[in-house]
Amino acid sequence: QKLKQLNQFPDFNNYLIFVLTRLKSEDEPTRSLSGLILKNNVKAHFQSFPPPVAEFIKQECLNHLGDASSLIRATIGILITTIASKGELQMWPELLPQLCNLLNSEDYNTCEGAFGALQKICEDSSELLDSDALNRPLNVMIPKFLQFFKHCSPKIRSHAIACVNQFIMDRAQALMENIDTFIEHLFALAVDEDPEVRKNVCRALVMLLEVRIDRLIPHMYSIIQYMLQRTQDSDENVALEACEFWLTLAEQPICKDVLTAHLVQLIPILVHGMRYSEIDIILLKGDVEEDEAVPDSDQDIKPRFHKSRTVTLAHEEQRGGDGDGDGDDEDDDDTLSDWNLRKCSAAALDVLANVFREELLPHLLPLLKELLFHLEWVVKESGILVLGAIAEGCMQGMVPYLPELIPHLIRCLADRKALVRSIACWTLSRYAHWVVAQPPELYLKPLMTELLQRILDGNKRVQEAACSAFATLEEEACTELVPYLSFILDTLVFAFGKYQHKNLLILYDAIGTLADSVGHHLNQPEYIQKLMPPLIQKWNELKDEDKDLFPLLECLSSVATALQSGFLPYCEPVYQRCVTLVQKTLAQAMMYNQHPEQYEAPDKDFMIVALDLLSGLAEGLGGHVEQLVARSNIMTLLFQCMQDTMPEVRQSSFALLGDLTKACFVHVKPCIAEFMPILGTNLNPEFISVCNNATWAIGEICMQMGAEMQPYVPMVLNNLVEIINRPNTPKTLLENTAITIGRLGFVCPQEVAPMLQQFIRPWCTSLRNIRDNEEKDSAFRGICVMIGVNPGGVVQDFIFFCDAVASWVSPKDDLRDMFYKILHGFKAQVGEENWQQFSEQFPPLLKDRLAAFYGV
Repeated sequence: QKLKQLNQFPDFNNYLIFVLTRLKSEDEPTRSLSGLILKNNVKAHFQSFPPPVAEFIKQECLNHLGDASSLIRATIGILITTIASKGELQMWPELLPQLCNLLNSEDYNTCEGAFGALQKICEDSSELLDSDALNRPLNVMIPKFLQFFKHCSPKIRSHAIACVNQFIMDRAQALMENIDTFIEHLFALAVDEDPEVRKNVCRALVMLLEVRIDRLIPHMYSIIQYMLQRTQDSDENVALEACEFWLTLAEQPICKDVLTAHLVQLIPILVHGMRYSEIDIILLKGDVEEDEAVPDSDQDIKPRFHKSRTVTLAHEEQRGGDGDGDGDDEDDDDTLSDWNLRKCSAAALDVLANVFREELLPHLLPLLKELLFHLEWVVKESGILVLGAIAEGCMQGMVPYLPELIPHLIRCLADRKALVRSIACWTLSRYAHWVVAQPPELYLKPLMTELLQRILDGNKRVQEAACSAFATLEEEACTELVPYLSFILDTLVFAFGKYQHKNLLILYDAIGTLADSVGHHLNQPEYIQKLMPPLIQKWNELKDEDKDLFPLLECLSSVATALQSGFLPYCEPVYQRCVTLVQKTLAQAMMYNQHPEQYEAPDKDFMIVALDLLSGLAEGLGGHVEQLVARSNIMTLLFQCMQDTMPEVRQSSFALLGDLTKACFVHVKPCIAEFMPILGTNLNPEFISVCNNATWAIGEICMQMGAEMQPYVPMVLNNLVEIINRPNTPKTLLENTAITIGRLGFVCPQEVAPMLQQFIRPWCTSLRNIRDNEEKDSAFRGICVMIGVNPGGVVQDFIFFCDAVASWVSPKDDLRDMFYKILHGFKAQVGEENWQQFSEQFPPLLKDRLAAFYGV
């Protein structure tokens, strides 16, 4: 409040700069604080500083960059870059020339202070510096920085490299013109005695590998040898930067050629880097075995991000053991959530395993044998991590060893060290796909039994790892878990009473995933009796403002979808609360928009998660949701949500609209005239998921409206045709667009058929890969009807139509007749001889299928 008062005085900021730059009687932290308060004022409203004040501050900064204290120099540097990034680089033309000039100062402090400020400006404004807006200052700056690579002070050498490094990723022209000098200078500093310099050299080489690999290839052998050394640097920060090199190299096409010969050196270095350091173990309280009674502090809980609903279709290709490739390879040491050498080494081994596959194993297996059975727990733990890291890439080569290794890992789940138990959970989850493919008695049952015990472990980190691993196992095992449901639910429900705050959130996820995996098998009175009371109890304990509602709502959404009618006794309060959450958020958003100075902006996640749970209810309860909708104002709220500025809100609104259209169209129909124009404007592929869900909803509406859809065709058809023809459109969006075009044509063939030629080819190619289902059925009926109206529209691309027809395994009889008529009609139209020539172009497989199914 005091600061607010003082800020009323126009020259208050003069006092702040004076304390920072001249009040030497005060201690440094106080002077620095004064500078940081000034920086915040600059950030908030520099434009409204009186010109003399702004001038005075700029002048003071430049005059005192050489302060004797490094803290004051750094603070002034921060202040300068903050002013510069308020659009003032153009308004402060003398800044860069003066800073570059100060670099020539004989006084070390001045040179260092100016470099510190320049480094911050390069970090904050790299794009602007490389643009015509400023008359290309880099043409002078880059050569200047390069001269300082040879400076006698390590701190200045380090600043100089850091400055140039800011321009590598954007391929700044001035740097590209000096690229060879830059690389030469880097090589000269390769064995610098200062760790900060070595770290910046490594960072530069990693970035160059990404953008100018052509320049590094001639020196690749020596760079790799150098990086092998640096990955073992005594300074962990240097080792970490160097370790990034392997991650980046793995993404380059030349990786295999240049690295194969060095694997024998590299693999042991990476494996060694995967051990916990002593400091890690202290930070992770690795010696504390039981902490389940210790409440979590709020810092322990990372913010969660709700993933909004996206409507997708079922595909031909079953998902392999790809574990969704979500790259969180290292769930095990989240509390050190900063990136460290262990994580980086593990990630590097993971990507290299994906590049080299089985070729990695000769270098790894001898090491693994030694590590996995080692008596020291730290070593054994790193071996288990190695085994998990290579799971994806080396799966094929590991299969012969798994019958021996999996039981060993299951035994490690009962190790006396919590950190060993937790990593064993993670590694086993990486092999879940293989486990599930074997007879259940062999591995699945023992693994599940032991994992469920770990879910009730006395150590919080182990509980967390076990819950996450169990969720992965659920996804892989799906209905294989049905025989054990009673046992699983007993454990998960028991954990409810045991867990502290953070792990409760992960437990919700495990329960939601279970519901997704076993589906309607969960709808048994005894299971519902176990599961619902604790969930509803939590639901009643939480206030509307509590963020813990997010994971609970997501979990309930999965449970409602799985239980279907079994959820009926619980649906009323859940439904009402979701509607209330949406209503409250909308009201708060309205007040904030009208009076931003009086009200806080709402957290719209509450609304998004609530909309998604309503979708889950509509999907699970089907027609039963009708009375709930009838007694609420959800359609009015939905009308507002569909027009929200935040894409995720619109995305979830359209998903709900589609689900309500399927479940209780009587309540949607009166709103169609208002809703359709909004759906039309959201067919904008700039927001992929919004566009995807809007497209899907339009298709569902078509199926309910029938011929009454006619007046709305012009609002959506052109956008849909444009999207299906766009290059690089994601697969899911293409499929949904094709289905909706087909459905639109099914109900309004006269309106859509004239455009047939503009979309038939991408339409056929995008639907050939999805499995037979209702949506595909309705879309193909639409195409057949349209071909009937406009046969000429398909002539040029008929081979694509043939291919799409052949993708059906078992179409319904009447649909098959439609295909038959079109194929034979076309054959009759062109004549036997032309048909022969035409069908010669078919791949053999297609030819055989069409002959077998349709006799053409």
